[in-house]
Amino acid sequence: MAKLVKFNLDGREIEAPEGQLVIEAAKDVGIEVPHYCYHPGLGNPGVCRLCVCEVEGAPKPQMSCRTAVREGMKVRTDSPVARRAQAASLEFHLANHPLDCPVCDQAGECHLQDYYQGYGLYKSSVREDKRHKQKRKDIGRAVMLDQERCIQCTRCVRFTDEVSKTHELGVFGRGDRSVLDVYPGMRLDNPYSGNVVDICPVGALTDKDFRFSVRAWYLDKTPSLCTGCARVCSIEVHTNTRRPWHTDGRRVARYKPRYNTEVNRWWICDEGRYSYKSADSPTRLKASSTLGADGHAVQVAPADAAARLGSELGRHISERGADGFAFILSGTLSCEDLFAAKQLISRLGVPASNIVLAPAPEQLGEQDDILRRAEKVPNLYGATALGFDVSRSLDRLKAPLWGAWVVDREAPAAFKGLPFTVWQGPNAVRFTSEARWVLAASHTVEEKATYANFQGRLQRANRAVESLGESQPDWAWFGAVLRAMGGDFPHQCAGSVFKAMSAAEPAFHGLSFDLPAEGAPLVAAEEAVR
Repeated sequence: MAKLVKFNLDGREIEAPEGQLVIEAAKDVGIEVPHYCYHPGLGNPGVCRLCVCEVEGAPKPQMSCRTAVREGMKVRTDSPVARRAQAASLEFHLANHPLDCPVCDQAGECHLQDYYQGYGLYKSSVREDKRHKQKRKDIGRAVMLDQERCIQCTRCVRFTDEVSKTHELGVFGRGDRSVLDVYPGMRLDNPYSGNVVDICPVGALTDKDFRFSVRAWYLDKTPSLCTGCARVCSIEVHTNTRRPWHTDGRRVARYKPRYNTEVNRWWICDEGRYSYKSADSPTRLKASSTLGADGHAVQVAPADAAARLGSELGRHISERGADGFAFILSGTLSCEDLFAAKQLISRLGVPASNIVLAPAPEQLGEQDDILRRAEKVPNLYGATALGFDVSRSLDRLKAPLWGAWVVDREAPAAFKGLPFTVWQGPNAVRFTSEARWVLAASHTVEEKATYANFQGRLQRANRAVESLGESQPDWAWFGAVLRAMGGDFPHQCAGSVFKAMSAAEPAFHGLSFDLPAEGAPLVAAEEAVR
C-alpha cells in the first residue's frame, strides 16, 4: 500500500497515496477537475489538455491527469490561471463543434455543455467557419457516429485497443482535418461495442437503440443488476414513466453499466445491455390463468389461483404420491425465490432426484475473458449455496411423472400430456400455452432481490418499476401456495424472506438485505465456483 502524503488542494490540506494522480485525489475529496480524455479504466494519453491546474513552483499550468501527488505540493484547480487555461482549452474543443444541442441525443448528459457552463462562458475569438465532416455514419450493429461532434479524446479508440482488443477505431488525418472512423473494411461489431457510447463525453457516438427516443432528463435511474449471465454485472436501470409515448409505452428505456470494482468495473456486454427489452416485451404475462373445461385459458386472480392450485396439487400428492412430481427450476430465480421454493418442496415431500436446476440449452451461450459467462442465468452459485444440485439435468428425472412445476424455462414435449402442470415466469414460452396453470411472475426490474454470481459475490437488485398487471415475485407465488397447503410462510416482502434465509442457511449467516453497493462474498474467494 502506497504511503499517504499531505498536500494542499484548492486551499485544503488533504491526504492521498503518494504517486496518485491529482485528478483522482481531487475526485476522492469531491473536487471535480474538468477532463475529456482521462478515464480511470483506460490508458492515459493526456491529449485533451482540459484538466490543467496551477502547481506552485511549476513554470506553467500542469495537466492534473499526468501530475502525481507528492508531499507538500500546492495545487489550485480554481485559480485565475487555472480557470483561464481551462477556458482556453474548452474554446479549442468548441472551435469546430456543431451547435446542434437541441437535436443531439447526448443533450442533458453532455460534458461539453456542462463544462461550458462551469468553466467556459467566454466570448469566442473564432471567426472562421466551422469545418464540416460526415454526420450520421453507421459504423456498427449498435453505434452511430457523428464525426463533427467528435473532440478526438480517443476514449473509444483506447477501449477497442485495450479492453475489447478488437481494434476497429482510429483517428485519421491531422489538425482540424482529423476524424474518428473505423478502419477500412471493419465494423464496430464486437460484443462490447455499446461501451464506447457510455464513455463518449459528447454526442459523437450514439446508441442506435436509444436514438431519438426520450430525453435523458425524463429518465429515472435505479441501481440494480444485469441478470443476463452468471457474471451479474452492476448496472443502472433507466426508466421512462413520465413520457411513455416517447418509447412506445416501454417503461424501461435502457441499461447502463454501474461501476463495481469487484465484478464488472466500468463495462457491460451488449447482450446484457439490450436484455432490458424483455421487461416490456409482448411476451410479458400480466395475469395468471388455468385451463377451463373447454381447454381454453381462464384468467384467475392471484389469491384465488394460489388457493385453487394448492388444493388441486395437494389432492394429486395424496392420491398419486410426491415421487411422481417434479420441480424444473431455473437459475434465473433469486436467492429469495429459491429459499421459498425450498420450503414448498420440503412441504410437498418431492424427492431431490425430481428437482432440476441445471441450465437449459437456451440458457447457455458464448463466453470470453472480459465479462461474458457461458451460463446465461445469474444465480447458480446461490442455488448451490441453498443446497440445490445444479448438475442434475432433465434426462436424469425418474419416470413416470404425473405432474411438474416448471419455472421460467422451456419444458420437454413429454410434459404436455401430464395430468397436472404449472408454468411460472415473467415471459411466455411455448410450454405456457400447454400448462394447466400459468403463474405470472415479476421481471427482475420489478423486484428487490439478491443473486450470487459465479464468484460467490452476493449482490442486490432494486425495483425500478412496479410489477406489470397482476404479476408478482416468484417467492410470493411459492409462499402463497405453501400457505394454501397449510404451511408456514409469513413473509410479505423480499427483505423479510432474506432475513429468514440468513437465519436458516449457513452460507448467508451474518449478511443483511442492505448489502454494500459492490456486494459481499458468500464464501472465501478460494472456494468460489470457477
